[in-house]
Amino acid sequence: MTIESILISDENTELTTAAVTADVEQDRKAQDVIDFKMVTFSLSGKDYAIDIMYVKEIAKAGMFTYVPNTLPFVVGVYNLRGDIIPILDMRIFFNIDVPEQKPDALCNLLILTVEEQTFGIIVDKIDKVVGVQKASIQPPHPLFVDINIKYISGVVESSKRLYILLDISRIFSKTKDEEEYKLEARQASITKQMEASFNETRASKNATTAEVSDKRPASVAEAYAKASKAETPAPKADDITQSNDYKFVVEGLKKFGKFNVSELNESWVKHRFSEWQKERSGSSVQIQNEADAQAFLKSFWSTGTDQFWSSDYADQVYKILPDNSAKQIAVWNPGCSKGCETYSLACVLAKRYPGAKIRIYAQDTDLLNVSNAPMMTVPAEQASGWLAPYLGKTASGENTFNQQIKESIMFEYHDCQHTNALPMIDLIFSRDLLSLLDDGAQKNVLSDFEEKLKGNGILFLGENESISHMQQFLEHSEGALTAYSKQ
Repeated sequence: MTIESILISDENTELTTAAVTADVEQDRKAQDVIDFKMVTFSLSGKDYAIDIMYVKEIAKAGMFTYVPNTLPFVVGVYNLRGDIIPILDMRIFFNIDVPEQKPDALCNLLILTVEEQTFGIIVDKIDKVVGVQKASIQPPHPLFVDINIKYISGVVESSKRLYILLDISRIFSKTKDEEEYKLEARQASITKQMEASFNETRASKNATTAEVSDKRPASVAEAYAKASKAETPAPKADDITQSNDYKFVVEGLKKFGKFNVSELNESWVKHRFSEWQKERSGSSVQIQNEADAQAFLKSFWSTGTDQFWSSDYADQVYKILPDNSAKQIAVWNPGCSKGCETYSLACVLAKRYPGAKIRIYAQDTDLLNVSNAPMMTVPAEQASGWLAPYLGKTASGENTFNQQIKESIMFEYHDCQHTNALPMIDLIFSRDLLSLLDDGAQKNVLSDFEEKLKGNGILFLGENESISHMQQFLEHSEGALTAYSKQ
C-alpha cells in the first residue's frame, strides 16, 4: 500500500469520498505538470509539508519507551516491526505549545528516513499527499512563519492553502548554511585567481625557456634540458607554506574537507603535505574534491574515531587521567558524533573514579546522532572485551550499556561555538573538533575551555592537534596521547 493510499483512507483523513474522487481527478488532469510530491500535516493549526521522498510510512502510536538523559524533544523510542527508532516531537523542537493528552493517547507519526537513519516525528494531524510543480515553490519570508527560517526550504500554495515546506535534510543532518555557501564561493574565487596567476607565471617561464634554448648551441640546449628534468629538491619546511601548491591544498581542505589549517595543526599539515607530494607524483597535488580531502586527512583523525576504543587505548586514557577525590566529576565532550567515544570514555572514568558520580555533557550538531546515541548497542565481537563489565542485555538480547553508564551521559544537540551554560569542568575531551572550526571559532572555543576548566582539570585534543604554543597550558604525554592542564 502506498503512502498516498494510506493518507486518503478513512482512518487517516477526514476527507469525504466525493472530495477524494475530486482530488484524484484533479491530480490526473495535472499529472503532466506535477514534478514534486509532498506529505502535508499540521502543527498548531498551521499547514506544513515534507518532501515525500523522505517519508517511509505513517503510523499511529503511543506509550513510547522513555530514555533518560535525552533531549526534551526526544519523547522516547518505538518498536517499528523489530527496529527500535527514536521518536521526536516536532512541536517541542519548534517551541510550539503541546496540548495536554491522556497517557495512553495515540500520536500521529511520520516515519522518516534521512541519510540511512530511520526515526519518527510527532505532528498534530497528517493530511494528504499534494503534488505541485517545483517552479511554484517560493522562497520563505520570515514574517510568515513561527519557526526558524533556516529550517524552511520554501512555501507553496495548493487548493487555496499555503504550505510551509520544511527542509528535512537541514533539520536532521549536517548541512551548509548561508555563511558556509558564501565562504565556499569566496574560497573558490581565491583559488581560481591563484590558479590563473600560477598558470600565467608558468606559461611566461616556459616561453622564456623556449626562447633561450633556441638561441643556444645544440650541446648547451641538451645539457639545459637534462638539468630541467633533474629532480627538484623538496622545499624546506619553512618554505612550504609559501608555495602555491601548499596554498592550494590549504584552500582545498577548507572547501572540501571543512578542515581549517592553523597553528593548532599546521605542523602535521606540513609533514603530510610532503608525503602528499610524493604520493601524487606525476599528478596535481591540489585538493579538487571531497575524495581528495579524505585521502589527505586519512591519517589525521585520532585513534578510534567513531569507534569503541581498543583495550590498549582505553588503558592509555586511564593512565594519563589525574587523581581526583571529588565526589562528582563533570566532563565536557563537544563533538561527540555517534557516541562511541563518549561511552568508551564513560567506562574508563567509571573504572578510574569508582567512588565519584560522573556527569558527561556530550554535544554535537548532528541531531540524529545525539537522538540515536542513548539507544546505542554494542556488537557481539566487542561485548566480550574490556567493555563487558559495563554492559547489559536488552529485551531482544542485544548488548547495551548498563544503567550506571547511561545515566552518566547527557547527550545534547548543541554547537560549542555558542554559549555553553556548563558548570566548572574537571575533564574536557575534544578530539579533532577544533580543526573543523575557523580561526576565530578556534580561539573562542579554546578560551571557553580555559575558562570552564578547573585548576586541577585536564584537556584532551586530537592526536595531531597541539596548543603547546599557548603559555597558559602545560603538556602531558602518555603513549600517543597528549593532555593539557592549566599553568
